[in-house]
Amino acid sequence: MTEQRPPLPPFTRESAAAKVRAAEDGWNSCDPHRVSLAYSVDSYWRNRAEFVQGRERIVEFLARKWTKELEYRLIKELWAHDGDRIGVRFAYEYRDDSGHWYRAYGNENWEFDENGLMHHRYACINDLPIEESERKFFWDRSGPRPANHPGLSELGL
Repeated sequence: MTEQRPPLPPFTRESAAAKVRAAEDGWNSCDPHRVSLAYSVDSYWRNRAEFVQGRERIVEFLARKWTKELEYRLIKELWAHDGDRIGVRFAYEYRDDSGHWYRAYGNENWEFDENGLMHHRYACINDLPIEESERKFFWDRSGPRPANHPGLSELGL
């Protein structure tokens, strides 16, 4: 049985936005296994200066990431789409184990297979140290970002 992850390409603005929100919700779970299921078994990533290929490596990468990036909260926003590709901008906030807060800003380029699984992900990310008082992402970590929580554009990011 073939795995499918709707919405499937080719993407409309609405289906691309739904794909972006589903990715945001998955990543906010901080569950590496759950997140990995959105990617093809041979998915290829460039994340900053790290290269990752395959679901097993994705799980390892994300487990390592969320061990270091505590209280992780992410907002993604659709930037562009065309056929089987989506461009995203995002920001996330986290603290390290010393209590220092950061906001990471970035862009991702995604390419999907016919089953809606992402098979290429290219991410450029920059971290900005912030004070805890500068945080903008507030919601209960036990669930996704609430529908009434502002997105990146509304927050001026």
